[in-house]
Amino acid sequence: MHIRHVDVVDPDGERVLPDRRIVLDGDRIAAVTPDTSEPPAAGDLDGTGLYAVPGLIDCHVHATSVTADEWADTGYPPSYVTAHALRQLRGMLERGFTTVRDAGGADAGLADALDEGVAAGPRLYVCGKALSQTGGHGDLRPRGRRHADDHPAVPGIGQVVDGAPALRVAVRELARSGASFVKLMLSGGISSPTDRIDGTQYSDEEVRAAVEEAQRAGLYCAGHAYTPQAVARALRLGVRTIEHGNLIGPEEAALLAAYGAFYVPTLVTYTVLAEEGPRLGLPPASVAKVAAVRDGGLAALAHAHRAGAAVAFGTDLLGGMHHHQSGEFALRAQVQPDWAVLRSATTTGARLLGATGALGVIAEGARADILLTRHNPGTHVALLADPAAEIAAVVSRGRPVVRG
Repeated sequence: MHIRHVDVVDPDGERVLPDRRIVLDGDRIAAVTPDTSEPPAAGDLDGTGLYAVPGLIDCHVHATSVTADEWADTGYPPSYVTAHALRQLRGMLERGFTTVRDAGGADAGLADALDEGVAAGPRLYVCGKALSQTGGHGDLRPRGRRHADDHPAVPGIGQVVDGAPALRVAVRELARSGASFVKLMLSGGISSPTDRIDGTQYSDEEVRAAVEEAQRAGLYCAGHAYTPQAVARALRLGVRTIEHGNLIGPEEAALLAAYGAFYVPTLVTYTVLAEEGPRLGLPPASVAKVAAVRDGGLAALAHAHRAGAAVAFGTDLLGGMHHHQSGEFALRAQVQPDWAVLRSATTTGARLLGATGALGVIAEGARADILLTRHNPGTHVALLADPAAEIAAVVSRGRPVVRG
């Protein structure tokens, strides 16, 4: 298949290459060349007047989240959760996200099914269950609940693991099960019922053990962390990506850049949780926590951008909130230049995933994930917040996506 007479957007070069022909060979881009005057042939996509943009990358999703009440999710049958996950993933693909990184809940089986074409969906990077201390952000038990069912078939974002030796075993098991990375809960969170947002979780010894085991397996650790203290400690102990980080200041932003770590803000989830959380199942105790982190997100992103930290795109939406995913673009455009926002969802995301040159670019040899947009997102990135209006077509794995 060829995409004809299209203007190709280069996020890193901050430029547009006019009137190109993109030649697809299965799931690879075979060539990107100046187009000729001949009209498109049957089966080609006519890109006249459109922009070819690399497929978008969301580095923080929860595909297996059925509801905003994450404790309720743990009680659903796995088959029910999987059915919902496939619907959520299909929606992400139709919004132009051709690659996503699941930050707790999805496993390698779901990723393999999408790769095999069992269902339509983005490329999926998974960590399996996020690892949490007792009473940490991944411990979803209400205060009166004593028993914790840690069987891997039980749905939910987290697994309770205490002590450095047990963490070593847990990381080895995640690696054995096909995880792409390891997620550690390193501060309090919104959806967990028994911790405080400003709490710091896991001891230094425990974090070092997880990081060391992940590195031995060729993986990296991502850290859920909100506060300056939690973020600085995570970076010092070798955590490679910081998720959320709403409360960081200039000092922590500078540390992100100095350590070469990736920052994954998730701004849209707090806006949506505040507006729709109670209606969609967010418990009252969690609703009360939203305000503690919502207002700091834009300032934290601005600090990271000014410090030159690597900022990737993430959304962290739950259950029925996933359709707000693209709203993250408009929020980030308030404090970052359009080209920087676009890079966060393309080339920077690809670097985070270890897929530089394969994802996030339109170039010979790259994966055949391409959007056709009506405007150049390098100068109009906020328009991507309305994908139904802005995205004319989505090509995933070399095939056009039929959008509902």
